Amino acid sequence: MKPIHLVFALGIVLCSACQNQKNSQSVDSITTDPIVADSIPGNYGASLEQTGIVSPAEMLMVVEKEGDFEGKITGEIKEVCTKKGCWITMDLPNGETMRVTFKDYGFFVPTTSKGYPVILEGIAVLTETDVETLRHYAEDEGKSKEEVEKIIEPKREITFEAVGVVIQDKA
Repeated sequence: MKPIHLVFALGIVLCSACQNQKNSQSVDSITTDPIVADSIPGNYGASLEQTGIVSPAEMLMVVEKEGDFEGKITGEIKEVCTKKGCWITMDLPNGETMRVTFKDYGFFVPTTSKGYPVILEGIAVLTETDVETLRHYAEDEGKSKEEVEKIIEPKREITFEAVGVVIQDKA
């Protein structure tokens, strides 16, 4: 191999390594740092095709009948984890609230996204949330120590683990 080709090949390898390191750093910051965005609408987590979306009422019927639901739903963000944006809640048509977490804690949403319309893709399951976890969520919401200590029983509820989220513009 001619020396010029060797230098050229070495340059490509080094540039590739630098680019991979740069991409790796940007992905890490997306998945571990809290998001406080000026522009909230956008995609978070896996990209979603905006087809096959059902209402929370349709999802609720499936979960009550079968115990779980896998697919896409639409709704509005009621509450957001104020520390990192690592969970949200949505109102359900039965008067209850559904907590949405993000698969493998792999992405977050802006902590200021309360009130925005949202599309979620993932799995909803009827679960029982223990007291310790409920207290943790209450602390994340900024509830007082007294309010947190009032939580003394587990809660049976529908939870949703999202693989992707689309936060839409407010109407």
